Amino acid sequence: MRADWATKDFYAELGVTDKATQAEIKKAYRKLARANHPDSNPGDSAKHEKFKAVAEAYDVLGDEEKRKKYNEVRSLYSGGGFRGGFPGGTTTGGGPGFDLGDLIRERSAGGGGFGDLFGDLFGGGRGRQQSRARPTRGADVESTATISFTDAMDGVTISLRLTSDAPCPDCHGTGGKPGTTPHICPECEGAGFVVSSMGGAFSINETCPRCGGRQLVYDEACPTCHGSGRGSSARSIQARIPAGVKDGQRIRLRGKGGAGENGGAPGDLFVTVKVSPHRLFARNGDNLTLDVPVSFDEAALGAEIKIPTLGGSPVTLKVPAGTPNGRTFRVRGKGMAKPDGTRGDLLATVQVQVPARLNDAAREAIAAYRAAGVDSTLRANLFEKS
Repeated sequence: MRADWATKDFYAELGVTDKATQAEIKKAYRKLARANHPDSNPGDSAKHEKFKAVAEAYDVLGDEEKRKKYNEVRSLYSGGGFRGGFPGGTTTGGGPGFDLGDLIRERSAGGGGFGDLFGDLFGGGRGRQQSRARPTRGADVESTATISFTDAMDGVTISLRLTSDAPCPDCHGTGGKPGTTPHICPECEGAGFVVSSMGGAFSINETCPRCGGRQLVYDEACPTCHGSGRGSSARSIQARIPAGVKDGQRIRLRGKGGAGENGGAPGDLFVTVKVSPHRLFARNGDNLTLDVPVSFDEAALGAEIKIPTLGGSPVTLKVPAGTPNGRTFRVRGKGMAKPDGTRGDLLATVQVQVPARLNDAAREAIAAYRAAGVDSTLRANLFEKS
């Protein structure tokens, strides 16, 4: 436990009062950090120490929850009778020789009280709270599934065989040799992270490179995972692919990814769906499309023809007399499922077929049609002068 932190006046370190707003605290920190940053003051140890001090102060005061706990600590120990009390405090209790660190250790050993308060506030100490590794969320897992066009329309439950990251089965994710005892990581002092400068007045918290965020380290690494704490797990799961899924769509299945560590939540599974093409149907948004061949006489004289639907009974399509090639008819509610539970439409496009071979009767009939001169002006507009 860094008990000496509790005796520092972080407000004075940043040159603000305890009534300062968060914006004023941030402004003061940036100004001081910029003026004392090691990159701008090479070789100046005094400014280097000042930079560390203002960064430490801002780490507490810049976080509203930490600041609240810090103010509670100041209120408790502002008497100044403790050895190393807050600057400017009055001697109201504790007496000479009273050690604040002893009080914190005593409270920590008894469970709760001041030890917990300081542990929450300053994190990275060696108290009871830091002896437990933090829960870590499991890794997200990616997979690919290929389904039929019909299954994409109706939805389908598929079985997936997954191999994902999981806690090592021998050390259970600790990274230490089974049977050995861990100790607080000396790199991050049990915080699980270290502070790295980003240049200028900015710094970020990064996962401790030595303990990997677990806060504890072992002198002997697990021989199975070589200290990583991770292994692999193979399993089969049932995944529901919703109706109306599109080719290339990414489906998220919450909690179906890699297992968490130290009680952490599992990750998610992301399934990229590949939809196989259909022999007859294609897709345009939520609508299905279908090319419907019709004969010359059906297009010219009109007809009622049956066309298929995907996964349902055929429907009758009324083709009016004089229907041109390429005309599209809409059959409502026979398309893909939508998120709101309704369905798109079936778009049936007429493709007029010209017979490649004619028998004698058909040839005579078409010759008579030509002789009637019905289409004699068909290309007249091509020769009109503009």
